[in-house]
Amino acid sequence: MNGKFFDLKKEKQDRMINAALKIFALRGYRHASTDDIVREAAISKGLLFHYFENKIGLYNFIYDYSVRYMNLELKTAVDPNEKDLFEVMKQIERARMHAMRGYPYMQQFLNRSMTEDVSEALLAVEEKRESMEDAAVAIGNQIDYQLLPPGIDGEKLRKMLDFTVKGLMTERFQNDSFQPEMLYGEICDYLDMMKRIVYRPTSPAYTEDPQDSRP
Repeated sequence: MNGKFFDLKKEKQDRMINAALKIFALRGYRHASTDDIVREAAISKGLLFHYFENKIGLYNFIYDYSVRYMNLELKTAVDPNEKDLFEVMKQIERARMHAMRGYPYMQQFLNRSMTEDVSEALLAVEEKRESMEDAAVAIGNQIDYQLLPPGIDGEKLRKMLDFTVKGLMTERFQNDSFQPEMLYGEICDYLDMMKRIVYRPTSPAYTEDPQDSRP
């Protein structure tokens, strides 16, 4: 991590981080420009390069910061003893909501980084990407798909739910209606609806009140 950068006031740190997250998330590494980032952050280009030598240095820092921050939020929000697919997914989304309160484009940036095709960017974050993937695997491994009714493929169900969540997030950013709490509530509504479909009223796992698990 960049020790000099953290000597800045927190407000300026976050302004620079959020500007980089937004530009990299929306345009990807190839098309993101430092001119757009400094314009978004309302700082000089000289200041940016005082702390980060070049674009790849900034990208590397932003990725490292995002992975560390998100992993910490996940560790705090996800109960390691929870085994129900729907509850684990709600806890994951709660962690993301908390992160996006301060850094609205952080999850979008991490999602975009998974499809990067610039070798320079991929090599710069390879080790940190493994850290993020390891954390995701650990959380995934605690889910007990045997709790689902017979005939339900848990892996496919989770993949479908992941696509739904990403789609909702992308839609909210595209129409400029993004608010972390509202997105979290909408995601929970979809998860609760699917849970009611999967766990029919005759199943002991079915719950009448889908609001119980919300904070």
